[in-house]
Amino acid sequence: MLKSYRPLFSIPHLPGLFIWSLIARLQVAGLPIAITFLVADWTGSYALAGLVSGALTVGTALAGPIRGRMADRGRADRIMVVCGVVYSGGLLLITLLPAALWWISLPLSLVTGLFLPPAGQIGRALWPRLTSGQNRKAMYSMEATFQEVLFVVGPVLTAAVVGLSGGRAALVMLAVISLIGALGFAMMLRVAGLTRTPAVETGANEGARRSLLTIGPLALLVVVCMMLVGGLAAVDLVIVAWARELGTPGYAGALAAIWALGSLVGGLVAGGLPGAPRVSRRAFAAAAGVALLIPLLPPILELPTPWLIAPMLFVAGLAVAPTLAAVTERLGDVAPDNRRAEAFGWMNTGVTTGVAIAAPMTGWLIDLGGIAAGVAGGVALSLSAAVLTLWVPGARPQPTTVPTPVG
Repeated sequence: MLKSYRPLFSIPHLPGLFIWSLIARLQVAGLPIAITFLVADWTGSYALAGLVSGALTVGTALAGPIRGRMADRGRADRIMVVCGVVYSGGLLLITLLPAALWWISLPLSLVTGLFLPPAGQIGRALWPRLTSGQNRKAMYSMEATFQEVLFVVGPVLTAAVVGLSGGRAALVMLAVISLIGALGFAMMLRVAGLTRTPAVETGANEGARRSLLTIGPLALLVVVCMMLVGGLAAVDLVIVAWARELGTPGYAGALAAIWALGSLVGGLVAGGLPGAPRVSRRAFAAAAGVALLIPLLPPILELPTPWLIAPMLFVAGLAVAPTLAAVTERLGDVAPDNRRAEAFGWMNTGVTTGVAIAAPMTGWLIDLGGIAAGVAGGVALSLSAAVLTLWVPGARPQPTTVPTPVG
C-alpha cells in the first residue's frame, strides 16, 4: 500500500509544500473551541459565542472563491502573506477586547474570516501541476487523509491550552500558528517557483469572467461537497451531544478520534489502490457507514457504555477520507487549469455551508427524536450527496469495451 506514496516524496518541493499547507490550516478546526470559551467567559452565553464563531465562518465562506481567483490571477505567495498577516492580526485583536466590548468581536470576526489564508485552495490547485496518474490519486488521498488528522489535532491542542490557560491564550496560540503556517507556505511557493499559475505566466486567461458555477459538473460537485460534509458534520455534532447527555464530555474527543482514525486508515488504503477512484461507490459507502450507527444509538438502544460503539465508529469512518479524496480529485479535473484555486474556493464555500446547514438541523432532530434521529439526518444528507454523484461525469465506472477519450 505504501508503495503508492513513496514516489510523492521524490517529487521536487512536494513534501515541503504539503507539510506547510497543513500547518497553515491547523488552526481552522480549533478556532470554534477557542472563540466559544473566550466569548462565553465574557458574556456567560453560549448563544452569543456561537454568533461570533458563526460570523468568522460566514466571512470564510463568502470570500473563498474571491481568494481563489486572486491566487489564480496574481502571486499566490503574496496573497498568503497578506492574508496571513491580516487574519492573524484580526484574531489577536479579538483577544485584546475587554469583556464589556465583546460585541465588537462580531464584525471583527466577519472581516477576519474574509482573509483566511487560502492554503488549502492553493495546495489542491497545485497537486495536478506536480503529479499525474496514480501519483495524483495518491496525492489527493493523502490530502484528504491528513485533513482528517488536522480535525483531530487542532481541537485537541486547542482544548488542552483552554484547560491550562483559558480561551484567550488558545486564540493567541492559533493566531501565531496561522501566521507561521501562512509565511512558511508562501516561502515554499517561492522556493518551488510556483507563485503563479501557468495561465498567468503565459498571459492566457480566457474565460476568466465566466462564473465557474456555470460549469455543470463543477457546480454539481460543489453541491455534493455541501451535502456530504453536512452529513459527516452531523455525526460529529451527535457525538458531542451524546457525551454531554451522559455527563461525560471527555467521551466526545475520544469517540471523534476513533471516527477520524477510521477515516485515516481508509484514506491511506484507498490511496494505494490501483485504478481511478469510483466516486459514487465511495459516496454510497460513506452514507451506509453512517447509517450503521443508527441502531446502536439511543433511544433505539441504550448501551451500558459509549465505548461499545467504538468499533462501528471506526468502520463508519473508513469511507470518509476516500470519498472526500475522490470528490476533490474529480473537482480538480473538471476545473479550468487557470482557475483551479477559485474552484476549490467554491468547494470550501460548499463545505462551510454544509456544516452551517447540519448544525441547526441536527440539533432540532436530537430535540425531536433523540441521538439516533440526529444521525438519521446525517444519513439523509450523505445519501443525497451519493445520489447526486451519479450525474457527475466520470463518477461511475465507464464501459471497458470501448475506449473513452480523455479530454
